[in-house]
Formats: sequence, structure tokens, C-alpha cells
Amino acid sequence: MADLGISLSLLAGIVLLSEVMRRTAAKLFAKSDYRVYVLEIISTFQLCACTHELKLLGEVGRVDLQIGLTLTYLISVVHALTFRGAICNPSGTLENVYRRRLTGRCAVARIVCQFVAAFVARCVVPYVWTLGLSDLHVRHKLFGFKCISPINAPLLKATAVELGCAFAVHSAATHMQEVDDKYKIHAIAAVITTLAYAGGSVTGAVFNPALAFSTQFPCSGNTFTEYSLVYWLGPLLGMSGSVLLLDRVIPSLAGKSVHQNGLNYNAVNDKKKN
Repeated sequence: MADLGISLSLLAGIVLLSEVMRRTAAKLFAKSDYRVYVLEIISTFQLCACTHELKLLGEVGRVDLQIGLTLTYLISVVHALTFRGAICNPSGTLENVYRRRLTGRCAVARIVCQFVAAFVARCVVPYVWTLGLSDLHVRHKLFGFKCISPINAPLLKATAVELGCAFAVHSAATHMQEVDDKYKIHAIAAVITTLAYAGGSVTGAVFNPALAFSTQFPCSGNTFTEYSLVYWLGPLLGMSGSVLLLDRVIPSLAGKSVHQNGLNYNAVNDKKKN
């Protein structure tokens, strides 16, 4: 429990430090176009750094499943409340391009910021662990901060899991666009927690290319190409499938259904007239 308490304190410290940096950046870049990119870097760093600690708790600390899922839910809510418009997910950024909320140039810049922040978190967090704040950190340091690939299935199945997770999250977010934020945040956090429970044992259920680059790619057991297939291609296909289904297929089927009903109604009326 002592390790858990220290990890919770570290998570709180990461969030508080990131929030101070966000507020400072918001003032310094208040009238600058670079403001959104700075916030993207800070928020993505927060996401990745917190996930590193949660991953350590689950894999090395062997924290209880219920506690792990509760922390996943709570940190998802905290991220949503503090990100200030940052997307922190390349798949989500590309979806915003499709929906014409972002220009291609802005999207590329944001994605670069996300991967830069992911890499920085990947490098900085081990230095925090070297401080030996808890026995958990000390044990992890003794093993050289090594981690083993979380992919526990054939590559195609693992890719399908990441695809399915990304599809579910993007579809849920699309359906809840008109829902009040105070309800939507908790609903999306619940979806993320459910997916972490369902797919965590197969791939870690990351469904975010930048986050995976920070937390999963350094692990031994698979090649860069294999990780790219699972954690980059999977989420991109999941997002694309969600957009295709919700924006193209379902509206098309609904339109045909309405049209068919209209034809049937007219046919009935014609028969009555005859």
C-alpha cells in the first residue's frame, strides 16, 4: 500500500506540474498561434507520464485489478478535465481533419508535438524512478527499467483488438458530441476503463499511437514493425472504420430505408385509388 500511495502522489504531482505549465503557457502565448501546440505537448506529456506510472503499478507492482481499473477511470476523468482542448492522439487528430475542424498543416504540427511529448516522457520518467521514491521504483531500477512486450496474441488478433478499442472510443465520442461535458467526460472514461479491462491482457489496450510509442515501443519481445502494425495501424483503421460506419454506411442505409418506406406508402395509396 505504501508503493500505491507514493505512485498516487507522483501521479498528482505530474498533473499539478502539467497544469502549472499549461496556465503559464496560456498566458505567455495568449496571442500566439503556437499556444495550441505548446498545450498539445504539455498535455500529451501528462498523458504519457501518468500512463508509465500506472503501467508500472500494474505490471511490476501487481496492483489489484479493481484498483487498477478505478485508477484508469479516475485518471481518464482528470485528463479530460485538464487537457484544455489538446487532442493527445494522432488518430483523433486525423479524424478532426476529416471533419474539417483542423487543417492538414495544423494536424501535422499537432501530431509532431504529440510524438515529441511522448518521447520526452519516455526519457524523463526513468529519471524520476531512479530517485527510488518507493520500493516499486527501486525494484524496477534494479532490472534496468526493462519491460516485456504486452502483446499476448498473434499479431493479427492483437491488431484487431487495438482496432476494436479505437473504433469503440471514436464511436462513443461521436455519439456523445451533443451531450453535456459533465456527463460526457464520465461516459468516455467508463468506455476507456471497460476497454482496458477487455483488451488489457491482449495488448494493453492503448489505442493511441503516440501513447504506445512512449509506453510500449521500448519493451522487448517484438520489433518496431510489429509494434507499428498493432499500435499504429490498428487504431488508425479503428478510427477510419468508425467514421465510415457512422458518417457513410448508417446514413446511407437510413436514407434507403426512408426512401423505401415512402415508395411502399405511395404504392399502397395507388392501390386504394384503383
